Amino acid sequence: MNKRERVVAAIRGERVDCVPSGFSIHFPEGCKEGQAAVNAHLRFFQETDTDIIKIMNENLVPYMGEIEKPEDFRKYRILGPEEAFITDQVRLTREILSGADPEAFSLGTLRGITPSMIHPLMAAGMDYEKARLFVRDSLRENPEPVLEAAQRVADGLCHLARGYREAGVDGIYYAALGGEADIFTDEEFERWVKPFDLQVMRAIRESGAYCFLHICKAHLNMERYRGYTPYADVVNWGVYEAPYPLTRGRELFGGTTIMGGLANQEGVITDGTEEEIRAEVSRIIREVGREGFILGADCTLPGEIGYERIRTAAEAARRVKQ
Repeated sequence: MNKRERVVAAIRGERVDCVPSGFSIHFPEGCKEGQAAVNAHLRFFQETDTDIIKIMNENLVPYMGEIEKPEDFRKYRILGPEEAFITDQVRLTREILSGADPEAFSLGTLRGITPSMIHPLMAAGMDYEKARLFVRDSLRENPEPVLEAAQRVADGLCHLARGYREAGVDGIYYAALGGEADIFTDEEFERWVKPFDLQVMRAIRESGAYCFLHICKAHLNMERYRGYTPYADVVNWGVYEAPYPLTRGRELFGGTTIMGGLANQEGVITDGTEEEIRAEVSRIIREVGREGFILGADCTLPGEIGYERIRTAAEAARRVKQ
């Protein structure tokens, strides 16, 4: 099997010659756009030798004006396919893929509705914690203008999904937030987050791409995502951050392929020896099985991590035969 065939077999729950892997990092300032971003991605792919090559996305939903009250969310404009944050990301994706291993399985990163509602506020100078609470509190105070803005943002994310697929990616990594139990109640999540998540995930599938659902942040109520499985081909979450073990995730998401296993900030892949990395990868695969599994991490790894550590994990996964 080549890398793409191996990942597709894992997605389908079929037998694989070895367990595939995929990891990512946020590249440093100066390597987030243009040729510098292309070069940084290609070096990372070559030196880590993972089966999945994931294209990072630093092209965010842009500034929409000063937002100080719920009614100000009406300033969030319609995001058509010609928006710069979409066209710039699609162009970057094409350039990266043109130099990447054509037999690797490629993923485009798509930031979900919750972070994408927050990014314009951060562009206006609001910090992350304040921004996410401001969105929540605005929804509680006057939901109509906020939800109308969310619909416009979700429609824009669907355009990006289609653009990614047209650029040639095999799958799209949809980074969902909002499942943190300390932000929204279960009822609020069901009404204010889930419909938009599923709209974008459907658009990913309809584009012909595989949908990788990434569930991010700590203090997650994972039960909120049980109904997402019809729209996801692979699910990845913070096993250690949530916390929620791989074995429980297998049960929660039924027959959907799962991805992960390693802590992304403090753990074996960041701090262990080569032998410890190999041993932990072997343990994880023997625990969850070789079929329907892709080795990965809770989220992006630290930008300063040595690429040889990631390569060691990828090679270790290929050596586990039973």
